[in-house]
Amino acid sequence: MVDPTVLFGMMFGNEIFENYVGQLTLLSSPPVDFDPDLPPEVQKPKLEKIMKALQEEREEKLLKILKDRLEPFVKGQTDEFVESTELEAHRLSQAAFGKALLHTIGYIYTRQAAREIGKGKRYMKVPFLAEWVRDKRHSRNTQSAAAQAAIAYIQLREEWKRFSKEQKDENTIKMAQQIKGAIFVSFWQMNVADIETTVSHVCQAVLKDPSASRDVLRLRARGLKKIGKIFQGKKGKK
Repeated sequence: MVDPTVLFGMMFGNEIFENYVGQLTLLSSPPVDFDPDLPPEVQKPKLEKIMKALQEEREEKLLKILKDRLEPFVKGQTDEFVESTELEAHRLSQAAFGKALLHTIGYIYTRQAAREIGKGKRYMKVPFLAEWVRDKRHSRNTQSAAAQAAIAYIQLREEWKRFSKEQKDENTIKMAQQIKGAIFVSFWQMNVADIETTVSHVCQAVLKDPSASRDVLRLRARGLKKIGKIFQGKKGKK
C-alpha cells in the first residue's frame, strides 16, 4: 500500500498552485547542508535560520506575482481582469484539492482586502477593527486545528504502519482506506496554517507597498477582494 503522506505529496507537489502559495513547508526537501546527526540543540537554530531564509524567498516571489496579477485591475481593465480570473479559478478547481485551496486562498484575499479597505472608513475605523478581530479569531482557530491535526497525524501514522504489516484481507484493506482518508484530512489541516500565514504575509506586503501611491494601494485592495470572491465562488461586480 502506498504511504498516504507520499501520495499527498505527489498530489500537492504539482505546480498548478505554486504561483499562489509557493512550495509548502511540510513538503519541502531538507536543506542540502542539513545534518540529522547533529544534536538537537545545534541542529534547531541552524535549521530555523535556513527555513526563515527560504520562507522569505518564497514570499518575495509570490509578492511579485500578485502585484503583476493585480496590475490589469489597477490600470482599469476590469472586464478583462474578471474574465481572466474566472478562467483561472476554473482551471485551478480541476487540480487535486483545487476547490478547497481556492476557497482558502479566496478567503484570505477577501479578508486582507476588506481589512485594508476598512482602514479608510470613518467612525473610529470600526470596519477595520471588525476585520482585525475576525482575522485574529480565524488565525487562532486555524493554528489550533493545525496543532490538533499534528497530534492526530502522529497517531494515525502509527496505525497505518501497523495495518501495513498485517495480512491483507477485506476488513484490513477497508480499515486502511479509512486511516488513509483521516491522514489526508490531518495533513491538509496542517498545511492550511502554512498556506494562510504565507498568503496573508504576501497580501499585506502588496497592500502596504511603500513604493506605491495611495490610489494604487486602494485599487489593489479592490482587485484583491474581487479575486477572493471569484475564488470562493462569488462573482464580483464588474
